[in-house]
Amino acid sequence: MNSYGNAESVSGVPTPLLADWRDYFALLKPRVMTLVIFTAACAMVAAPGALHPFLAFTGILCIAVAAGAAGALNQWYEADIDALMKRTAKRPLPAGKLQKPEALAFGVILGTGSVAVMGLALNWVAAAWLAVSILFYVVVYTAWLKRRTPQNIVIGGAAGAFPVICGWAAVTGDTPMLAWILFAIIFLWTPPHFWALALFMEADYAKAGVPMLPVTHGLKETRRQILGYSLLLVPVTIAPTLMGLTDWAYGGTAITLGAIFLWMAVKVARSTAEAPAQMAAEKQLFKFSLLYLACLFGALVADRLLLP
Repeated sequence: MNSYGNAESVSGVPTPLLADWRDYFALLKPRVMTLVIFTAACAMVAAPGALHPFLAFTGILCIAVAAGAAGALNQWYEADIDALMKRTAKRPLPAGKLQKPEALAFGVILGTGSVAVMGLALNWVAAAWLAVSILFYVVVYTAWLKRRTPQNIVIGGAAGAFPVICGWAAVTGDTPMLAWILFAIIFLWTPPHFWALALFMEADYAKAGVPMLPVTHGLKETRRQILGYSLLLVPVTIAPTLMGLTDWAYGGTAITLGAIFLWMAVKVARSTAEAPAQMAAEKQLFKFSLLYLACLFGALVADRLLLP
């Protein structure tokens, strides 16, 4: 086998491994797509007005396919560093199951198609934001920021926040204050969520030459910034209720979850663990952050559906 997982032929020339549908599906980053679909669907439910179920399904499908296209283009561009990292070395490109031109074509076709269908079936405001979300993730985060600055995930966090704008706009054709607050919640949630992961993956990022914050500024500074962004995040999650945009069913959930999130962030800030195996607080925060966002958006939906 060579470094990219291709089988060596008798002549020494790499023989590509055969791909199947699972390899193309892996290009879509399905775990990331799941969170994108959920938050966008919650935004569609929370938005005033209603869509025909078929149109709502079409909107969600377009957002999911666009997220998958961005994931495929991300892997196309980052095949070299994916091959160096334990967490990503088995992805289809570094494993030799797909070639870069195939991933590029797959991503471009899915991305273009999702934007076109969103515009034709729903509206062009939602389609425009969908295009922005793809381009932001691929061009701004992947190609420009990720290999150049330790603040890559801060600015790049907008890519994961745009789907809520797309979901809201799919229903209403506009993007009011509450939609942008939801955007800000995901934007501010991303750094503590991702840096908690980066703390115990620091060696992998260092090996690949990716300037993640733990690599460039150390573990202590990363923990300090996790706490700082958490302190910014929690008030923003409560803001919709204070502004009268949601009821206290959501507001109470935001306060309770926020208190737990801050407690965990403080534990991370106080941690002095150096080895990944010792980073219990960091792993706890990373896992809880996923549940936190899901419950927060679930509470938003409940607020809209259950209260007059």
